[in-house]
Amino acid sequence: MKKMMFTAMLAAPLAIVLAAPTMAQNAPMTSGDYEEVGMISVSDGAGLDYINYLATTWKKNQEFAKSKGWITGYQVLANVNPRAGEPDFYLVTSFSNMPDANGEEKRDAAYRDFMKQSDAEMAAASGDRAKYRTQLGSVLLRQLKFK
Repeated sequence: MKKMMFTAMLAAPLAIVLAAPTMAQNAPMTSGDYEEVGMISVSDGAGLDYINYLATTWKKNQEFAKSKGWITGYQVLANVNPRAGEPDFYLVTSFSNMPDANGEEKRDAAYRDFMKQSDAEMAAASGDRAKYRTQLGSVLLRQLKFK
């Protein structure tokens, strides 16, 4: 009995994997854009400083990326009633595909040229913002669109 149960446990995942291509053909949804969501916590009293940064430098960077076709959109969401440990802001960036390593290097070079800053200068600016904001993490999501 135990051997039969063990065999059934091994066979179930295999059956699902083998059925996946068939199921995908009939799936009621298709893949859409990626959504990268950054989660930011801001120190008490520093909200205005951070949204000023978002409205200037961050927005300028996002508009540059959008003009290059690297992203399809972006938005800032405020967590109106954050609970302990939750972010104050969610920075959402949408894009259709990810660059390969070579494409990423080209984007980085174009971005440095656009910002007229070296990697060290950009890292220092990020460090300055760390005085009043903490990046809690990020998630990468994928839209699913109904057919």
